[in-house]
Amino acid sequence: MRKKIVAGNWKMNNNKEETAQLIAALKAKGSFAGVEVKVAPTSIHLVQAVDALIDSAIEVIGQNMHQATNGAYTGEISASMLQSIGVNSVILGHSERRAYFNETDEALAEKVATAVKHDMEVVFCFGEELADRQNEQHFKVVEEQLSKALFSLPNTAWGKIVLAYEPVWAIGTGETASPEQAQEMHAFIRGLVAQQYDASVAENVAILYGGSVKSANAQEIFSKPDVDGGLIGGAALNADDFFAIVQSI
Repeated sequence: MRKKIVAGNWKMNNNKEETAQLIAALKAKGSFAGVEVKVAPTSIHLVQAVDALIDSAIEVIGQNMHQATNGAYTGEISASMLQSIGVNSVILGHSERRAYFNETDEALAEKVATAVKHDMEVVFCFGEELADRQNEQHFKVVEEQLSKALFSLPNTAWGKIVLAYEPVWAIGTGETASPEQAQEMHAFIRGLVAQQYDASVAENVAILYGGSVKSANAQEIFSKPDVDGGLIGGAALNADDFFAIVQSI
């Protein structure tokens, strides 16, 4: 049975005090039975979050990671650095990293390979822009992103991969893919993985949806057979909203 996952990407939000307040509010919600819950604070608050959640089922994950083991890469964070503070999962390929920091599929392939080499879990993000959807190129774009970044991995590596489909036109815009659009793409993605690998790999990989998920629409989206949870942005900054989304699975 595939994992159910809800991950909150806090992006560049929350200072030290706000991070502590949000974590305390999430812990006060109690258990999250049957769902893996993850939060991704900004990098300077990862240690704080790990320490605060050490007795909780909530996992702390990184928002990004460099592909090199170490070296002259000012401002970057390596896999071993994350692991040394108890962070063993990382988000890679987020559309904002692609758009604002020029991350390419080729660079992401290196990052994924490094993470897998270090036995880290990867929440890999991908998805089409509005023009791609309007020009009916969305399936082609998604296939290319997955093929270039992930399809050189061996079968055994897929136990560490979580996919996160994020239509770029639905991130932070208030627009959301309909549940039917989400299911259509998730089924397509699962089919690609089955074609490249085998049915077992495809059936076991969790595919999350990301793009303006809220408590009001989460249940309908999560009810689709190939949607295994969500990568949540803005709504993850409010404990009540985030917990309501977790409960929607």
